[in-house]
Amino acid sequence: MTDMPRNVEIKAAVTDLGRVAGACATLAATEPTHLQQEDTFFHCPRGRLKLRKFSAGAGELIHYERPDDAGPKTSRYVLVPTSEPDRLRDALAAAYGVLGVVRKQRTVRLVGRTRVHLDTVEDLGAFVELEVVLDDAEPVEPAVAEAHRLMAALGIGEEQLVRGAYLDLLMAAGPRPPR
Repeated sequence: MTDMPRNVEIKAAVTDLGRVAGACATLAATEPTHLQQEDTFFHCPRGRLKLRKFSAGAGELIHYERPDDAGPKTSRYVLVPTSEPDRLRDALAAAYGVLGVVRKQRTVRLVGRTRVHLDTVEDLGAFVELEVVLDDAEPVEPAVAEAHRLMAALGIGEEQLVRGAYLDLLMAAGPRPPR
């Protein structure tokens, strides 16, 4: 997957999302974008495959590969927009089977080239994700340093970093009552 877009990511659990949002507002070059997202994960032999639904008429299929490390890690991904997320979800569920569903409210800000996601994840709590976007041939090290600088500016410590995806955290927490 060397020709796919890349970014350097971190995910951190936070107890005061409002404090982090305030710190981010002082750094951000953009107004916040508020999103409601439902991610359906499917069985996949390599990496992860999810369908992100924004509304009945908008979504995107996302395949990505990244290590499940807690610290900054490189992610390679491909995004495919869809105007029929429910039909696509049903077809993928029939073909591959569903691993699980993650529902979240997300606020997105841009700080330099870094996408800052302020997330409230159903049944999990508050998190911050940083995605430092890389150019095609750019080395990873400057983006890792940028992620660390932004973590410090937002008051996020290494002990707050989490491994894996939200789906992994939900699965580790055990079964949830049906919706």
